[in-house]
Amino acid sequence: MNETTPVQSTAVNANKALWEKGDFTRIAETMRDSGAALIDKLGITPGMDVLDLGCGDGTTALPAARLGANVTGVDIASNLVKAGNKRIKEEGLTNITIREGDATNLEGIPDESFDLVVSIFGAMFAPKPFDVAKEMVRVTRTGGRIVMGNWIPGDPTLVAQILKISSAYTPPPPEGFISPMLWGVEGNITERFGSAGIPPENISFEKDTYTFIALFSPVELVEKFKTFYGPTMNAFEAAEKNGKAAELQRELEELFIRENKSGDPGKTSIPATFMRVTVKK
Repeated sequence: MNETTPVQSTAVNANKALWEKGDFTRIAETMRDSGAALIDKLGITPGMDVLDLGCGDGTTALPAARLGANVTGVDIASNLVKAGNKRIKEEGLTNITIREGDATNLEGIPDESFDLVVSIFGAMFAPKPFDVAKEMVRVTRTGGRIVMGNWIPGDPTLVAQILKISSAYTPPPPEGFISPMLWGVEGNITERFGSAGIPPENISFEKDTYTFIALFSPVELVEKFKTFYGPTMNAFEAAEKNGKAAELQRELEELFIRENKSGDPGKTSIPATFMRVTVKK
């Protein structure tokens, strides 16, 4: 959900720092139900080899393992890798490992290793999107699939609107910046996978919904984004310098309250539309 990841020569380190900032697990807790529901749609069967790229602390990786797949999770943030392995240990799962790695260079992973590569709001945030597409295709077996969940630019629902609001308070991105949100545009997706050897007819698109669910109010959820989510933390830091933090807070609170569908102002259920991309190799 970030529009601020640099893509210069230091991009990998900057990207790592962004996602290690705060504690994304506190946001991921509101994403568990939709993560499991999405994985249930993907036809995962016992013994299937699955890579979850940009897996965070395992919101989709753990549900895949519960279905009997052999799961490898990769994330750039060491704190999220640690948190994911803690969850694995607590559940007693033995068919999943999560390790640190970079979506632009899946070092140590051989060609054609996985039946299914999944990346839900993960690889879209890595710099060098053409390298990301190439690596995902490389590690997928012939006859296998890649499934991405990507936020859509300009969409009227929650996440795109968080980005729109936050971008008004942050400095312009560096020269050469490629917005992660371009992973939500069909033409860009087709071009990126096409450069990795996938013909357009092997790529399909479907709009889907991901719901943020919490047993507390939308205003409390804004506070969690402000306190624990790197990109929102950066927006507030920039707004503070300009004396506009209260304005940013008000806009986000209005957005979250307006989008809340729970029927209870003390609870949160906010749907967000995303692009589900399926690539057949």
